[in-house]
Amino acid sequence: MSKQTILGRVTQLAKANINALLDQAEDPQKMLDQLIRDYTNNIAEAEQAVAATIGNLRLMEQDHVEDVEAAREWGGKALAASRKADELRAGGSGPEADTFDNLAKVALGRQLQSEKEARTAEPTIAAQTEVVDKLRTGLDQMKAKLSELKAKRDELVARAKSAQAQNRMMDAVKNINVLDPTSELGRFEDKVRREEARALGKQELAASSLDAQFEDLDALGDSAEVEARLAALKTTK
Repeated sequence: MSKQTILGRVTQLAKANINALLDQAEDPQKMLDQLIRDYTNNIAEAEQAVAATIGNLRLMEQDHVEDVEAAREWGGKALAASRKADELRAGGSGPEADTFDNLAKVALGRQLQSEKEARTAEPTIAAQTEVVDKLRTGLDQMKAKLSELKAKRDELVARAKSAQAQNRMMDAVKNINVLDPTSELGRFEDKVRREEARALGKQELAASSLDAQFEDLDALGDSAEVEARLAALKTTK
């Protein structure tokens, strides 16, 4: 996988609009579960790729340091050889001085080569450093997005459970007369009142029968009194 491909995927995933994805989903919870799995796998894959990219960058940085150090060392050797040549030439040893001058030239050539390699690597190192920084930023954004996904899923599951509980409650309430919750009590009260009315009727009926009996008794009493008085009248004649 190329570095550009890695960077493109990390950037695309980090910028994913969760709400837009959920709006298009038939089952948001299942989609979130799948997104979490995909994000987790992509983060693991991206981390490996970024680690390899960082490793390559560190190797280039080490090579650059070695080239800079080699250039410094070859410069030191060239200076030492040149001074030795000057000493020999001052002492009258021209041919031997020429040998050290040649050594100084060889060292300077190695110094130039090391400096050239160091300069050539610097733009690549700078570009790789920028890529690594972007990859790290993208990874951080992906991890934040993963946390957002997990929080969104937990919120959605909680809301779904709450909605299910409300639906169960409403299904139970549908079996009750919500327009008149006392209708059953009202019917029972009517029944009680009818029973009470029957009892009152029986009481009145019983009272009427008793009054009639007393009236009959009074009538018998009056009749007996009349007969007694009639007998008394007959006796007085």
